[in-house]
Amino acid sequence: MPYQFIKFEIENAIGKITLNRPDVLNSFTMPMGKEMQEALDNCANDKSIRAVYLTGEGRAFCAGQDLEEAIAPDSEISKIVRTTYNPIIRKIRAIEKPVICAVNGVAAGAGANIAFACDITFAADSANFIQSFSNLGLIPDSAGTYFLPRLVGMQRAAALTMLAEKISAKKAEEFGLIWRAVPAEQLHEEAFAVAAKLAKMPTKGLGLTKRGFNQGLCNDLESQLDFEDQLQAEAGSSYDYREGVNAFLEKRKPEFKGE
Repeated sequence: MPYQFIKFEIENAIGKITLNRPDVLNSFTMPMGKEMQEALDNCANDKSIRAVYLTGEGRAFCAGQDLEEAIAPDSEISKIVRTTYNPIIRKIRAIEKPVICAVNGVAAGAGANIAFACDITFAADSANFIQSFSNLGLIPDSAGTYFLPRLVGMQRAAALTMLAEKISAKKAEEFGLIWRAVPAEQLHEEAFAVAAKLAKMPTKGLGLTKRGFNQGLCNDLESQLDFEDQLQAEAGSSYDYREGVNAFLEKRKPEFKGE
């Protein structure tokens, strides 16, 4: 489909999604949300895509919801959450391929929580994050109430969301909200290099690892050990596993297929 509010391209087996409303700091509208959902579905269903790369155009990553849409007479905030953000978070977590996020500027509200839901998130050292919901009398959506306490603990999650204080990319790294803060001029080079590396790895196993992490957020230990057993059986029957073992024994570089 043609895209108006995002950019989508495939490069080196990587599905590259760029939020593309730079004049409004890449804030979301429902049509933009539909386009991102479509792009994520393409990444999930296209076997030639082995990893996903998400970033923003211009000086921001994403300022969250476009408030002009939110306050329109026929608009309901619950409908926006239900049809825009919940599906995006579900798709990011369900896609069994690595999702790499490069936060190039401010990430506010839903924009921040989308970044936190990705598998490995880089941020420019000039970027910052803010849970802006409380300033509007809202609660942290886009899985903010789910991931934040798990990533940083209840005290930090409460302070971040209730006080709505802006934090730097470096502080986000220290808190464990993102993987790494890097110099702004190196952001895309470093983040895309990681995406490219992952795209050549045994992505079948990486996807199963992600499935295990998702389930581990709600399982007890015994249930998770049983689930790991199932996942390992599936991984052990994959082409990538056989190729990895044979390459090791034959002392050659493996050629993984993500199968």
